[in-house]
Amino acid sequence: MSSSGDSLLDAEGEREERGHWSHKCDYLFTMTGYAIGLSNVWRFPYLCYVNGGGAFLVPYLLMLVLVGIPLFFLETAVGQFSSSSCLAVFSVCPAFKGLGMASLAINLVTVAYYIVLVSYPLLFITYSFTWDLPWASCGNSWNSPNCTAFSPSTLVLLLSCRFPPSTYNSPSVLSLTLNLSFNRHRKLLRASSGIDDVGRIEWPVVVVTFVVFVFLFFCVFKGIKILGKVMWLTAIFPFVMLFSLLIRGVTLPGAVDGIYFYIYPEFNRLKEMKVWAAAAIQIFYSLGPGWGSLICFGSYNKYRNRCTRDALIVPVLNCSTSILAGFVVFSVLGFMAKRAGVSVEELAVAGPSLVFVVYPEALSLMPVAPLWSVLFFLMLFFLGIDACFAHTETPVLCVLDEFPKLRGRRDWVTFFVCFISFLATIIFGTDGGIYWITLVDWYCASFTVIIVCFCQICIFSYTYGAGRTVQDLQLMTGRPIGYGWWGTWLVVTPLVLLGILMNTVLNQSGAGYRGVTFPTWAQSTGWVIALASIQFIPTYFLYYFCFRTAGSLKQRMRTCLSPSAAWGPAKESHREEWMQHRLKYPLRHRLLHPSLCENTSSSPDVFLKAL
Repeated sequence: MSSSGDSLLDAEGEREERGHWSHKCDYLFTMTGYAIGLSNVWRFPYLCYVNGGGAFLVPYLLMLVLVGIPLFFLETAVGQFSSSSCLAVFSVCPAFKGLGMASLAINLVTVAYYIVLVSYPLLFITYSFTWDLPWASCGNSWNSPNCTAFSPSTLVLLLSCRFPPSTYNSPSVLSLTLNLSFNRHRKLLRASSGIDDVGRIEWPVVVVTFVVFVFLFFCVFKGIKILGKVMWLTAIFPFVMLFSLLIRGVTLPGAVDGIYFYIYPEFNRLKEMKVWAAAAIQIFYSLGPGWGSLICFGSYNKYRNRCTRDALIVPVLNCSTSILAGFVVFSVLGFMAKRAGVSVEELAVAGPSLVFVVYPEALSLMPVAPLWSVLFFLMLFFLGIDACFAHTETPVLCVLDEFPKLRGRRDWVTFFVCFISFLATIIFGTDGGIYWITLVDWYCASFTVIIVCFCQICIFSYTYGAGRTVQDLQLMTGRPIGYGWWGTWLVVTPLVLLGILMNTVLNQSGAGYRGVTFPTWAQSTGWVIALASIQFIPTYFLYYFCFRTAGSLKQRMRTCLSPSAAWGPAKESHREEWMQHRLKYPLRHRLLHPSLCENTSSSPDVFLKAL
């Protein structure tokens, strides 16, 4: 029996020692902060525009219902039921503990590059404390020779000097204009010429990243009692800023044109498979299933918490925020396009280019530009740091659940996780860091997470059984879990995940940045990083099968796939109630909904057969 199992079978004081949310709002704000991140601002608006505008909401909302909400509910609920981390929760199927290890590895890789992205807004905040924003002009030491100020007069001059009138609105010309803007910012961000050119360590980025890690440590090392309160600020402030930016944006000239480009529906685009795949991938980016953080935060809930309601509130709020962010972004892009005399379509870009190039450029054109710049980048920092909290707390909790004796040394465990993560950020703090961030994010934040989610839902739906899962959650919450949840876990969500996984593998294009695909060696490196985390799944299964089981092949497989003695509620009184309930109301089959087994015998023999 693992140390994790021993810890979960301790006396009633164990849960209090482990800790739980001091208030329900702490949990809701933490989950909201984790789910609503940078992807809501820099990824969703662009995806919505390029994939059919308002029509994109059809597959997006459908994927939210069929994949996002079921996975969100499942992860938070099993975490709450077992009071365990994403590592210890797989005592439900011990041979697949490698799934938890894969989630742990993904977290460590993610926080290493993601926190560098979070440090960029702090850099821009420091640059914003001046009346004339540095990226609004070309008179800076870091400007390239190609720097050209973005304004109607310079744009017309650029076009009239170099191109005939017939090409004024051509994509190539407007793309070049935007590239000139990027060149001006590239020097500010110290980006090298490509992924082949790592360049030197940029100490401003490294120093700011170190400051962020220090802030991260002091928010996490005391556990959720402090973290939950910090989340009140970091989760609420972005909403205040988004509404403020929306009010400011819609009052700008040209805002209506930008919003029109954003919401105009092209329903014929729904015939394209890539549109549906993009909607599904965005769900993984925003809600965050598969990373283990949902299980982690859910494990701090009180056992009787009504997690069904929470599983609806947070995803719906996340979806609404994404749509709101689209109005904010495109209202400002409409203003920028009108001022420059170009089409909104030519300014609509995705990723860091949007929030660190186009949007700062637009803010510099507003009245009282430094104030708007500081508030905007502070919003980005808070949006990003919430995810960093989750990606740090998750490995810390995994270590503490595996080794309960270290709970008194939580500060040292947190320090170790932060220190290792900081060392891993060095490559991302170089001149070529933005390219490495793009590469790692491309391979580690989609493909690997989808595999983890697919395996995870198969375990709770088929190996452990959807009927057992529903029965456990009904006992925990004291409320019925309807056929809708049961059906999506058993059939719909696994099939959709399988389709997404197949589409990702078959249609996976190479990673690249600003339209330039990375070389073969870089793509191979990305696959190695991705497979390095996924390999824990088969490796641990083989280890458990060969060294932790005995008997015939059938007996070994039964041991591998059967819940260990550690599975179940952590508190002794809840555990006894759970065991008595399963004996009193045995299932005819582990896949069947409990309401379909009402007339079955309650004898222990029938219960043992159901196992």
